[in-house]
Amino acid sequence: MNTPPQPDPRDRPARLTVGVVGAGRVGPALAASLQLAGHRPVAVSGVSDASRRRAAALLPDVPLVPPAEVLARAELVLLTVPDDALPGLVTGLADTGAVRPGQLLVHTSGRYGTQVLDPALRAGALPLALHPAMTFTGTPVDVQRLAGCSFGVTAPEELRLAAEALVIEMGGEPEWIAEERRPLYHAALALGANHLVTLVAQSMELLRAAGVEAPDRMLGPLLGAALDNALRSGDAALTGPVARGDAGTVAAHVAELRRHAPQAVAGYLAMARATADRALAHGLLRPELAEDLLGVLAHGTDGTEGDAR
Repeated sequence: MNTPPQPDPRDRPARLTVGVVGAGRVGPALAASLQLAGHRPVAVSGVSDASRRRAAALLPDVPLVPPAEVLARAELVLLTVPDDALPGLVTGLADTGAVRPGQLLVHTSGRYGTQVLDPALRAGALPLALHPAMTFTGTPVDVQRLAGCSFGVTAPEELRLAAEALVIEMGGEPEWIAEERRPLYHAALALGANHLVTLVAQSMELLRAAGVEAPDRMLGPLLGAALDNALRSGDAALTGPVARGDAGTVAAHVAELRRHAPQAVAGYLAMARATADRALAHGLLRPELAEDLLGVLAHGTDGTEGDAR
C-alpha cells in the first residue's frame, strides 16, 4: 500500500511560544487561533475578573502572570490593550528591560502602526501591527469569526512575510495599511461598525415604543438586505424618504422623534443630511426636491418642531 507523502516540518513557519498582555476580548481569541495553528500559548496577563474569566475560557491551563513575566516566557507577545494605554505600556516594558532582542511584539490597535512600538524596537524587538477588522464578544465564537477576517497590517519590509504568515495562520486575510494611513483606516471601520451598533440599538428602541414586540425579528431581514445591497452597490443602494426627497415624511419623522425620543433627533438629522448629500451627488435625489428636504433638515436643528404635513 502506498503511503501518502507527509509534509516536511520545515515547510511550516516556526512554532512559537505565545503570550498575551491584556486579556480583553481580542487577545485570548487571537492566541487561541494561533494555538490551533500549532503555536503554544504560555502566559497571559489580566487584571479584572472579566478578563480572567475570558482567559480561562479561551486559554485553559495557561497561567495568569504579570505583564513582564509574559514577555519573559513568550517569543511572540500580543499587546491587546486599549489604544490609549498602548504607548505607555510599550514605554514601560522597554524602560524596565522586559523586552528581549528578537522577540516578536504584536499590537492589535487599529489606530497605530509600528511607530508606537519604537521603544521596544530600540530594545531589539521585532514590531508588527496586526488589527483584526472584526467585532469581538470575548467568547469562543470569536475564534470561528476570524476565518476570512481582514487584518489591517503594518510592518517593516523585512517582517512582511512573518506578518502575512501569522495572519493567515489565524484564518485571516492581510490588508496592508501604510503607517500614516492607520488613523484614517481605523476611523473608517469605526464609522461603519461602531456607529452601526448605535443605529440598530436606537432603531430597536423606537420600534418597541411603537408597539413592535420583536424588533430584532423585524429588522433582521431588512438590515441584512440593506447591508448586502450597500456592499454590492454603494450609494446606488440608497432608498427611503431622504433619497426620494419626501420632505413631508422627513418632517413627520423629526416631529415624532421630538415627542417620543428627543435624544435621537440629532443623530437622525445628521445622518439624513449626510444621506441627502450623497443622494444628490450621485443623481438619486432630484435637485428640485432637495430644496424642501434640506430646508426641513436645517429647520430641525433650531429646537422647534418640524412641519408634519
